[in-house]
Amino acid sequence: MIKSADVVVIGGGSIGCATAYNLARLGFKNVVVLEKGYICRGSTGRCAAGIRQQWGTEMNCLISRYSIRHFEVMNESLEYDGDVEFRQNGYLMVSYSQKEAAMLKENLKLHEKLGIPVRFLSVDDVKEIVPVINTERIVASTICMEDGQANPFKVTDAYYRAAGRLGVKFYTYTEVTGFKKEGEKITAVVTDKGEIATSAVVNATGPYAKFISAMLGHDLPVEPERHQIVVTEPLDPFLRPLVMNFFHNSYCQQVLNGSVLAGYGNPDEPKGINYDCSWQFIKELAAKIVDQFPVMKEVNIVRQWSGHYGISPDGQPVLGTVPGVEGYYLALGCGKGFMLSPMIGELIAQCVAGQDTTLPIGILNVRRFKKGELIVEPAVV
Repeated sequence: MIKSADVVVIGGGSIGCATAYNLARLGFKNVVVLEKGYICRGSTGRCAAGIRQQWGTEMNCLISRYSIRHFEVMNESLEYDGDVEFRQNGYLMVSYSQKEAAMLKENLKLHEKLGIPVRFLSVDDVKEIVPVINTERIVASTICMEDGQANPFKVTDAYYRAAGRLGVKFYTYTEVTGFKKEGEKITAVVTDKGEIATSAVVNATGPYAKFISAMLGHDLPVEPERHQIVVTEPLDPFLRPLVMNFFHNSYCQQVLNGSVLAGYGNPDEPKGINYDCSWQFIKELAAKIVDQFPVMKEVNIVRQWSGHYGISPDGQPVLGTVPGVEGYYLALGCGKGFMLSPMIGELIAQCVAGQDTTLPIGILNVRRFKKGELIVEPAVV
């Protein structure tokens, strides 16, 4: 294994690969990515693959908007031989209560201010867009047709290949076991395959980030939380946008082969790494989805899996430097890493290079938690 590097990126998911690519693009000649499994093994490869701009905080909206622009031209900009399968079929957000409706209306003001093309819908509009949806309890809805989905494996592969062409070295099945420091400065990354001398480390490990930080004596308040997903048998096309329901805390979308992919966030899920799957989840999710889409009552579930969000105290990403550890950078999407990965990769590379960042990421620095300067994201599922 290589003995030294200008920058070591830990984590081979979409953010890690995008960061490595952007570092190389900015002129770093000796960039290394370490992944303890295979590329796209973690949260990226287990995510629901949705990409949206309909958030309730300005920074989440802005990072999403810039990321959408990257996704729109990704095949060309990364010179990818395949197709990242980015489809702008829209995100339909539905609410069943006045409280949820008020949140959508408040978020809409922010979207209008930022120039994000979100529309407020009547019940008739919703029925026209998704004829099979149950509209009985819908109070308010919004949609953005710039939002959509992409293939997380192919997006990550596109960044992986583009970074490789620029000289980035990838070491898979290589686990970080510790660090060496001189005072507050990082001097080396220790792995189960050897040491790499470096003065710059990017932590892009998502739900595992707190464990990497702990090796440096840093208490990172980002907790792993299990989320589960089911996939159905292929069906004839009936659902164009991804439908997000705040009452059920669920999402449902139809993917390219006709299968329906659905999941929901369980507020009672214990924090921690857990890849088990449960029958209870299937039972509860099925009730939620059939309530919204009665036509799915007899549809067969063919597969189920689990992955993790890295949950920050305010539901926003954690980006940039870390106080007390010189040369250490956090690149964490915190439950939305895949959809934000193109822009997070660009911003972190600029930060490591000492450049002015395209967006002002200081507000998302980890320091905000100790200062009590949380900016809570309301539109989380």
